[in-house]
Amino acid sequence: MRIDRFFYKLEKFLKRQMTRGAFLKICCGGLLFLISENSFLRLAFARTGESGPRPKRGIKGVHDLVVSQGADPYSNTIKAVEAMGGMALFVKEGDTVLVKPNIAWDRTPEQAANTNPQVVAALVELCYQAGAKRVNVFDVPCNDDRRTYENSGIQKAAEEKGAKVYFADHWNVVKAKFPYPSPMEDWPIMRDAMVCDKLINVPILKHHSIARLTIAMKNLMGVCSGTRGKMHVDIGRKLVDLTDYIYPELTVIDATRVLLRNGPIGGNLEDVERMDKVIVGTDPVLADSYAAGLMNVDLDSVPYLKEARERGFGQTDVSQADIHEVKS
Repeated sequence: MRIDRFFYKLEKFLKRQMTRGAFLKICCGGLLFLISENSFLRLAFARTGESGPRPKRGIKGVHDLVVSQGADPYSNTIKAVEAMGGMALFVKEGDTVLVKPNIAWDRTPEQAANTNPQVVAALVELCYQAGAKRVNVFDVPCNDDRRTYENSGIQKAAEEKGAKVYFADHWNVVKAKFPYPSPMEDWPIMRDAMVCDKLINVPILKHHSIARLTIAMKNLMGVCSGTRGKMHVDIGRKLVDLTDYIYPELTVIDATRVLLRNGPIGGNLEDVERMDKVIVGTDPVLADSYAAGLMNVDLDSVPYLKEARERGFGQTDVSQADIHEVKS
């Protein structure tokens, strides 16, 4: 039977129960659902273009890194950003800011698989205090979007501070264009991550079964669409290139509860240790290098940090950095 004949008969049948307008709404809704659930159709209907790297604004903080320690992750975040020079140093009046946490897994804050919601809430509040017009929060989860956003606690905490929390729009991407040969060439990147005025990367520090650790540089995978599993091949080079491409203005690492084993998913509270730290810096490589030290992990065992050191990308020598510690 021809498809148009099928829909004609279906419409005739359903007219007994609904208007033509309602029927068309259902058909359109069904089509949108099919597109959203099918990766091939998403690419076919996507709004795509090409984009070179985000501009590197070169904002420097008062210190290379600030490490805040205390029992309250919200207060830790506020104190660390203040000691770095304050959010007004990074966010200006009228800015659209993307606060990009890790919201990848259907886990609670106690399980330490996602960024602590109070760290995210504090950053949203600081951005608005600095004059931001809009603060966006999203990620590309590995588990169900709705469950991860809700059970992580991030959606509720961020929305209470006025953030626009939404699911990543896989229809609205750009193809990455690099000024040098890169395995990330043409990779689909979320347009909202590229056009924002300021990007604040907010990972959690935790173990990762493939990358050894997942911190700031790996957290940027959450602005990528496409088949992200392929990024784990030659992951060191890809993550360094991605970081170079989308370079965030500020990196804030949540080390409140740290997943020591069985990452990135976790689930067992016996694998979690409280460090009660928040790390703030403008160099994601340095921030990751410091965080790796907290886990007693050699940098050469972390593919993207080894790649960064060999390429001279960012600072990996923590001993040469100006690191300021505060108590909250």
